[in-house]
Amino acid sequence: MRHRLILVAVVFSTLLAASSVFSAPQRGAGILAGLVLGPDDKPVANAAVTYQSGAGNAPHAIHTDAHGRFTITKLKSDNYDLRASAKGVFSEWEKNVTVRSGQTKSVTLRLIYAKEMPKAYGATDTSKPKQ
Repeated sequence: MRHRLILVAVVFSTLLAASSVFSAPQRGAGILAGLVLGPDDKPVANAAVTYQSGAGNAPHAIHTDAHGRFTITKLKSDNYDLRASAKGVFSEWEKNVTVRSGQTKSVTLRLIYAKEMPKAYGATDTSKPKQ
């Protein structure tokens, strides 16, 4: 009985140690997480989030989930520039967002710029009526 108890304790300790190793952030990697809001301050699903290192190297893009959230994992410690876009509307560039190893940095991007406000965001036609 005593041997079984020791065996169970060893197996439990091994599983506990293994789970903490697998759930720990990857050494040397950081996370950039955030939310994209539309001009109406509502979350924007499937918005494109473009990001690159502060030096402009290796641009990448991901998309937000159904709740306007995004997560970029396995980032090297560096400064990053990012911008969101959806339905013809863009956010300002968020520049020099510092990501550090083992940490999660959060950011909110607001879609505010467009050549013309798309109807998807409730724009009304302000052109003059044809005569």
